[in-house]
Amino acid sequence: MEKHIVIIGSGFAAYQLVKSLRKLDIAAPITVITADSGDDYSKPELSHVFSRRQTAGDLIKQTADEFAALQQIELMNYTEVQSIDTKAKIVKLPDHQISYSKLVLATGASSLVPAFEGNATNEIATLNSLAEYANQQDRLASAQSVVVIGAGLIGTEIAMDLTLAGKQVTLCDRATRLMPTLLPSFLGAELYQVMVENQVRVKLPSTVQAVNRHHQQLIVQFDDQSYVEADVVIAAMGLKPNIKLADDAGLAVNQGILVDEQLRTSAQNVYALGDCAEFGGKVRAFLQPTMLSAMALAKTLLGTPTSVKLPASLIKAKTPWFPLSLSGKTTGAQTRWEVTRDDNGYIAKAFDRETGTLIGFVVSHEQQKSAFPLLRQLPAD
Repeated sequence: MEKHIVIIGSGFAAYQLVKSLRKLDIAAPITVITADSGDDYSKPELSHVFSRRQTAGDLIKQTADEFAALQQIELMNYTEVQSIDTKAKIVKLPDHQISYSKLVLATGASSLVPAFEGNATNEIATLNSLAEYANQQDRLASAQSVVVIGAGLIGTEIAMDLTLAGKQVTLCDRATRLMPTLLPSFLGAELYQVMVENQVRVKLPSTVQAVNRHHQQLIVQFDDQSYVEADVVIAAMGLKPNIKLADDAGLAVNQGILVDEQLRTSAQNVYALGDCAEFGGKVRAFLQPTMLSAMALAKTLLGTPTSVKLPASLIKAKTPWFPLSLSGKTTGAQTRWEVTRDDNGYIAKAFDRETGTLIGFVVSHEQQKSAFPLLRQLPAD
């Protein structure tokens, strides 16, 4: 089929691409193949479903059928792709195969769960997709105590939300501070204090060794021989790009699927987008770069090669006790900080020690209104 675009995946990246394509061409044949339901939902909302007492169904903006009808696409849900033949330009499914003119891998990323010891490692919950939350929502609703492993952005957001929902929460990480890849030490320390004041038990640094079930309780054991009992254990330890399908097809992969500035993989007419793609040496898991990449890729797929240009991206943390917006390089030894604080919150600016150039910032509370003027001063991502 001429100009047949096939997209593997149905997450934010895939559906942003579909919407971008339809803004440019209402008639181009598009097929989306996904292993899950294909329902359209807002993934960031998973960080505060507990305090809002939302079910997985509450998060669905459009069902798969509604999305497919509105966007005029063929959507094949609950369908596993077995392999890709990039020479024949074929996607092989369990019972048939589909030809493509352009193929986009938007396979996303999976929650990283280390191989802990113990008899209950298979009971560790992850919340990286609507399906994962749907599988765990009843357990989480009835749980009184929860251990969250991983004190990065997502783990911290989830820990706050669970506490607001009335759960007893323990947040642990082997790092020495909260959100260690995003916050400088002085802000990490203040966030720690805020969490403790709001009755979150924070164990830092603390490495989980085992997760065992003992009767009705899960027992999380740490390297210092201490342990915590909980009804549910959640892993929020980061994401691992889903690259196996690409790797098996002979595409160049590293941490993610390697793409150039036009999101082209090492195979002709095959592209990658979103959490699975490694562009410029980075896997960019936030919404803004994915949206901009989808817009550029749509033009490329429809015959106008367009390079991805990414400005500095703004990250807004859904941390109601300590609301934050940040961008750029906000950690590192070569950073000099200029900090102002008043009743409205923090404005913390990061400068390169050698050049004096603004390279990042963190703003909190009412000072978040300063984010966009600062963002415009940062170099492109």
